[in-house]
Amino acid sequence: MLFSLALMILCGLALSGIMQKLNLPGLVGMLLTGIILGPYALNLMAPGILNISADLREIALIVILTRAGLALDINDLKKVGRPAILMCFIPATFEIAAVTIFAPMFFHISYLEAAIMGTVLGAVSPAVIVPKMLKLMEYGYGKSRSIPHLIMAGASVDDIYVIVLFASFMGMYMGSSFDAGSLIKIPIAIVVGLLTGILLGLGLVRLFKKIHMRDTVKVLILLSTSFLLVTLETAIKAYVPMSGLLAVMALGGTILKQYDILAKRLSGKFSKIWVAAELMLFVLVGATVDISYAATAGIAAVALIFAALIIRICGVFVCLIKTKLNAKERLFCAIAYLPKATVQAAIGGLPLAAGVPAGNTILTVAVLAILITAPLGAIGVDASYKKMLTMGDDSV
Repeated sequence: MLFSLALMILCGLALSGIMQKLNLPGLVGMLLTGIILGPYALNLMAPGILNISADLREIALIVILTRAGLALDINDLKKVGRPAILMCFIPATFEIAAVTIFAPMFFHISYLEAAIMGTVLGAVSPAVIVPKMLKLMEYGYGKSRSIPHLIMAGASVDDIYVIVLFASFMGMYMGSSFDAGSLIKIPIAIVVGLLTGILLGLGLVRLFKKIHMRDTVKVLILLSTSFLLVTLETAIKAYVPMSGLLAVMALGGTILKQYDILAKRLSGKFSKIWVAAELMLFVLVGATVDISYAATAGIAAVALIFAALIIRICGVFVCLIKTKLNAKERLFCAIAYLPKATVQAAIGGLPLAAGVPAGNTILTVAVLAILITAPLGAIGVDASYKKMLTMGDDSV
């Protein structure tokens, strides 16, 4: 395992550096590292690492969302309002509908199988988007109109909506009827997640003010609390739906609101942790990519992905109707909402494992979506933010 970790870190850093020299996002090099070292290519990753890959990826995602919460000013989020709520589900709905309509034209699959494929593809990747938005907030781009806040808030809930739909469509395939009542779980999960995160945040602020401890200890407490929140989501989902990742962001945001000096110090600590967490996250996402599937997908899968992305972009524009954002800023939001990675890696293989006849096709398209959209969205954000975002005093 130590040899595998050494290879992952050294190769990941090397390829990330090469990509940055080529003016490409470093995460592209990390994804390539995972693909090359993973079980579908050189197979140089120890089975022990692959067995806990999902947990390691979740830890990395928690790290970046905790850091996002510590930088997410609630007053800025209030400025966003309606568009942030719409971004949680409208772009994904547009993309799922597009895949449901177009996939049977490209492949010999049923509309239900196409709907399952749509939910696999529909989720945006917070792991790609959130670090980019944090960087923009640090540099000041788009901050006056709360554009990074809008995108981060939408991306954090988008996944919940898509996964609920995925579970519903899979249930229909397995013989049960579509439960429209399950959609009620989405707003409940949002509210419960926010309230839980806020209450724990208030408790931690009182603890940190009352008991003197090193910032490193506070980071460990905050991380452990975030882990518990995500674990709690799984533990109580049969009784009460809850968004653990949204709770993590609310926890950080509450600390920023109540104890901003500490939040800024802790955010700096999490920035350093993210260097290692980012490497692990994207190398392990790359390791899930089976390039043999991607090679057999053909032009049809690529055409479907791009057709769905175009419809998704239309969905983003619908969310931004009657806002003060100009055309360039709206286009930037659409670009930032393109990347897919973690959810596709997590659920892309589930239809195949469940015996869905189109499972292999769904997995293939999911793999290609990661390979195409993660670099495309990351490169698009890096290449466009200076040209499309400005600094001003207007709010959304």
